[in-house]
Amino acid sequence: MAKEITKRSENYSQWYNDIVKKAGLADNSAVRGCMVIKPLGYAIWENMQAQLDKMFKETGHVNAYFPLFIPKSFLSKEAKHVEGFAKECAVITHHRLMNDPNGDGVIVDPSSKLEEELIVRPTSETIIWNTYRDWIQSYRDLPLLINQWVNVVRWEMRTRPFLRTTEFLWQEGHTAHASKKEAEEETALIHEIYARFAEDYMAMPVIKGVKTENERFAGAVETYTIEALMQDGKALQAGTSHFLGQNFAKAFDVKFSDNNNKVEHVWASSWGVSTRLVGGLIMTHSDDEGLVLPPKLAPTQVVIVPIPKPNPEILEVASNIKQKLTALGIRVKIDEDETKRPGFKFAQYELEGVPIRIGIGMRDLVNNQVEIARRDTKEKMPVLLEGIDQYVDKLLGDIQTNLFETAKAYRDDHITEVKNFTDFKDALEEKGGFIKAHWDGSTETELKIKEETKATIRCIPNDEAESSGKCVYSSNDSNKKVLFAKAY
Repeated sequence: MAKEITKRSENYSQWYNDIVKKAGLADNSAVRGCMVIKPLGYAIWENMQAQLDKMFKETGHVNAYFPLFIPKSFLSKEAKHVEGFAKECAVITHHRLMNDPNGDGVIVDPSSKLEEELIVRPTSETIIWNTYRDWIQSYRDLPLLINQWVNVVRWEMRTRPFLRTTEFLWQEGHTAHASKKEAEEETALIHEIYARFAEDYMAMPVIKGVKTENERFAGAVETYTIEALMQDGKALQAGTSHFLGQNFAKAFDVKFSDNNNKVEHVWASSWGVSTRLVGGLIMTHSDDEGLVLPPKLAPTQVVIVPIPKPNPEILEVASNIKQKLTALGIRVKIDEDETKRPGFKFAQYELEGVPIRIGIGMRDLVNNQVEIARRDTKEKMPVLLEGIDQYVDKLLGDIQTNLFETAKAYRDDHITEVKNFTDFKDALEEKGGFIKAHWDGSTETELKIKEETKATIRCIPNDEAESSGKCVYSSNDSNKKVLFAKAY
């Protein structure tokens, strides 16, 4: 099966597409730019969703649902917001079909034109803030901490499964607060949750930082981001949290009376991550043999394969192991398929990224042991049946840690600091990854660097102290170093 996967060193883009297809994560759809998420791909997303949902609720957030369709006029109320999304919107103009009078299927009924066009949700700030106007009157109604799990549509010309599709799944939080300080704290809180989720569960190291004005979310005062580095040296924006100030509250006239009966506009945040995290997971850990999944998010953490085929004695031992592992909260599968040979099964589970494979043959039973194989290092070792549950539980933790440390070592090795534009371009082309350099703070310089190199400023890192220097491009004075990279 691995022979069907293009090597990363030969064609990284095709390797990624091969992993998605061969591992059974997603298929192309009859609708251009959309994908069908298959059971394994969706199970990974469900695990991401469940953990993030838990983290949101632990910090006081609740889930709701808002309409898929947004009146066109709503997008006109916040100028920067509509400018940012206008070219990506799918527009509904009619509400009915009719039989073609010529007998050729159906056509749009010309008499069903909508009085006002509807936009298929590209993001929900506008319709949510229109609703919040009715929900918020007093400081007693605040803070309002709402999240929703939905699909969105952003019309894309060049698509790739999970990373960039016309329709994708995500969560979007939208919160309202009585003060600027509270809204800023909320934005920072979610930023931290995203970083913790990426590193602790995805085993994907990220850099936390702030976007430049040019890269900021349309309508935001400030955008906080987590940036990851993929194995081809390109960056991936893995999650963003936005401080919206009072922009949307003013656009939709959302006011509240404080405890002194003073009326003012509320303060806001919005934040989201999407199914592009599945793409990030693939590109952070997987290899030329297939998918590699961190145990915390793997739908199946352990698979037990009878050798050469299931029999009552082996299945009894397998069931006993499964019972012990399940009691520890470990997700286990016993492969009882008699139609496939063990070698085929081994290759299949390697392709699908199952973290641990346990093989049990009659000779193993004689020796009161099993063979355990790790997906991350491909190491195989005999393990005694006694205490196997504790051994496997610890091994899953070791695999999770190893995946993070391996990815972090790669990321850290691909951060290159430069002082002039020649070295900038050389490092970008020869090594890739993040390029750390002084920037003069101007959008003009930022856009010229992008035009000449295709690299963008991924973020101004949170932990980057101010320092005097000269801009890598313009040689103008600079007080900040930023991270540039080519990106998905």
